[in-house]
Amino acid sequence: MTRTILLTTTALLLSAGASSAETTPPRPAPQAAQAPVPTGPTTVAPLADAAQQGVLVFTPDFFADQRPDTALDMVERVPGFQIDDGSGARGFEGAVGNILINNARPASKNDTGSSVLSRTLSRQVERIELIRGGAPGIDMQGYSVVVNVVLKAESSRQSVFSANRVFFEGGHDVSGGSYQFTAREGERSWGVTLSDGVSMSDSNGRGRTIRRDPSGVVTRDEQTVNDGYGGGNSIRGNYAGPLAGGKIDLTARIGVNDWQGYDISQSPTVFRENQSAEDGVNGEFGLTYTRPLTPTLKLETRLIHEFSDYDGASTYTVLNDGLDQPEQVFSYDGESSESILRALVRQERSPRITLELGGEVAYNMLDTEQALTVGGVVIPLPSASVKVEETRGEAFGKGTYRVRPNLTLEAGLRLEASTISQSGDADQEKSFFFAKPRFLATWTPMPNNQLRFRFERELGQLDFSDFAASADLEEENVFGGNVDLEPEQRWISELTYERRFWGEGVLSLGYRHDEIVDAIDVIPLADDLSATGNIGDGSLDQLAVSLTLPTDKLGVPGGQFKVSNSWNHTEVTDPTTGETRAISGVRPSQAEFNFQQDLTRWKLQWGVFYLAGFREPRFDPDQRQLVRISDYKQAWIEYKPTASLTLRGEVTLWDDFTIDRTFYGDRETQTVAFTEHREIDPRTFYRVSLRKTF
Repeated sequence: MTRTILLTTTALLLSAGASSAETTPPRPAPQAAQAPVPTGPTTVAPLADAAQQGVLVFTPDFFADQRPDTALDMVERVPGFQIDDGSGARGFEGAVGNILINNARPASKNDTGSSVLSRTLSRQVERIELIRGGAPGIDMQGYSVVVNVVLKAESSRQSVFSANRVFFEGGHDVSGGSYQFTAREGERSWGVTLSDGVSMSDSNGRGRTIRRDPSGVVTRDEQTVNDGYGGGNSIRGNYAGPLAGGKIDLTARIGVNDWQGYDISQSPTVFRENQSAEDGVNGEFGLTYTRPLTPTLKLETRLIHEFSDYDGASTYTVLNDGLDQPEQVFSYDGESSESILRALVRQERSPRITLELGGEVAYNMLDTEQALTVGGVVIPLPSASVKVEETRGEAFGKGTYRVRPNLTLEAGLRLEASTISQSGDADQEKSFFFAKPRFLATWTPMPNNQLRFRFERELGQLDFSDFAASADLEEENVFGGNVDLEPEQRWISELTYERRFWGEGVLSLGYRHDEIVDAIDVIPLADDLSATGNIGDGSLDQLAVSLTLPTDKLGVPGGQFKVSNSWNHTEVTDPTTGETRAISGVRPSQAEFNFQQDLTRWKLQWGVFYLAGFREPRFDPDQRQLVRISDYKQAWIEYKPTASLTLRGEVTLWDDFTIDRTFYGDRETQTVAFTEHREIDPRTFYRVSLRKTF
């Protein structure tokens, strides 16, 4: 039904005339950054063909009805844009987000674009540029669409104070807050952020677990309850200013964090309890230096260092008819770090041609030890103590060519060489070399209609923790480390069509096909253990639809309706059975609906969110698991009595969270040992928050 509605809506919008849309002005050339820009989006005839280049400009007046406090409030309302703060994977290229501030990304990967914008007051914003398909002087970092927030160069002092508390019905309440101070003096700025963060799970609650033998006889019927919560405290400092004919950006942070949780199952005769806890210390330092070398040539260098130190433990105990079974304890501790040095030169040879050449070197390390005991007896695990180190170098080049005002081509090549060495329980070394080409074409055949085509080879980042042993005692899983893990590779072909209409309306249709080499999933090991590993080649086909529909013309002033879904079909060969199946963790579909409305007269905004649900399969040599979620609902209301004060309340409730598992008594024959159905009724929770700017 959802697919039919979306396709019908698509057909109607595609048949609408181009006159129903509005043309927005283009991004001014760098030397004209201070020139007046019309309040967007409006029609500006002399700039019409430049608008087809794929850059839309939004000035503060466009967001006036929303009365934003911060720059983040503004970016969240840019039509057709979804914030992505990056994967945080190792390295810089392709691992950072789709937000730029004054044409550049933050100095550190963990000081994300949304974090910087959250401490930038809206009155500091001169304009916001939505860049689709590339623009001169803009590093897209692999994204087809980015935003560039251009700030005013003026002197100011500003503070943002926020506080929030989350109330769980029958669970553990959590609270946090932050204080952010920023000072600006022309081209210089500095600031400090104090944060008391919150960690929580929205799937905590009570439920029931039923286990049956192959004939269907119930062998376990237990009531369950679980909870998990934590937080962290940190301090961050930032500085930016002119230096030696260029500009330097500095950031540094240090913080501590913790997490604890429990899962209890019981019946009249059995009591089972899984407890887990973790503590850690982490920090980072980032430096970015940019400098024009000539009127058309610009240098950008980055230095990033991150580190973390952590330890934790998980215990599993069973009391059966008054008799204690041996307690299982999985403990671990470790440290990790990443250091990156990156430099590039960018030349704007002409308004039509931009060239970029650079390189990146990085060192990554994980040193960890794990131990599993049952009743105090140590159980050997493969790769229980391991140190993993990676040295990596990458050279890259890219060119952007504006063939004509409505057609832009971008082509690039990255050459990556790396060596991963392991010591401890495993002692070996592997070297890799990959060439990663990329091609992007952006065509705007008529105003408000754009086609984007991308072809790229992406290289997945290995999770160093997969080289070491791990355990999930709650799910009765113990994983060995895999010393032979190799990066997953994807050859991606993607075509996206975007149509803008009714001012803020956006329709996006996308099709993507991935040819996957060395797909990463779960593989069997000796001694009935499993591990994350490469299972061969596979594929992904994805159809994505997104619609943003302003409701003013439908009789609901100030409203905006959004709907999105992606349909995914994956195939890979199971390493145990040899049969074709889906890839673990990929959801076949996930439909989301969102409506919000600005009630300017009452200084209110309100909205609702609905997630219809999804299915997420997972495959292991010893079991199959299917997670189902449905009817996830959220409603919120936000009141702004003054321009500097925001009060917000929201409620989240959902009905069904089920996990079905089939366990096999023998890997080779896949003989069913038992099945298990677990149903959780997640707790309803309420969040109240306050934000004050001054």
